[in-house]
Amino acid sequence: MWSSKFLPHLRRGALAALGVCLACGAHAEEHDAPLHVWLSPGIYSAHFDQSKGLRNGNPGPSVEVTWAQDHSAVAGTYINSNSARTRYAAYGWRPLHWDLAGWRVGAGVALGAFDGYPHYRNGGWFVAPLPLLSVEGERLGVNLSLIPTIRDRLDGAVAFQFKIRVW
Repeated sequence: MWSSKFLPHLRRGALAALGVCLACGAHAEEHDAPLHVWLSPGIYSAHFDQSKGLRNGNPGPSVEVTWAQDHSAVAGTYINSNSARTRYAAYGWRPLHWDLAGWRVGAGVALGAFDGYPHYRNGGWFVAPLPLLSVEGERLGVNLSLIPTIRDRLDGAVAFQFKIRVW
């Protein structure tokens, strides 16, 4: 499924997510959810400006670890909308929660570090906060984020990251 060239990126991402979990895990409250591990095959971007011919399908592996109801970390890599490689790691804080027909819904913010966007910092690393909405069932879920448009640098979109829980 994933070629061997992606495995080093996935390993580094998993280690980054684990590091965040270890650093923040001590703050988990008793009523919070147990540790969960999710895998994702990539991100789908619904761009606001469809006339630019940007990629909507952004394949690439990621791993997400949730160690409490409010806290998660995700790291991975994907081919971004400009057809360049992006690597990222983010912390998700979801303090708002609902239960809708057996689906857990959480809302909050993700703070992430990203690279690979050629018109933003010449493809170098940058930090960005993004609104985050997660919808999770027993084994399937999706994270939704709003990517802002930054004129001549970054093209805005709603990002859908589908995921499957493996632990």
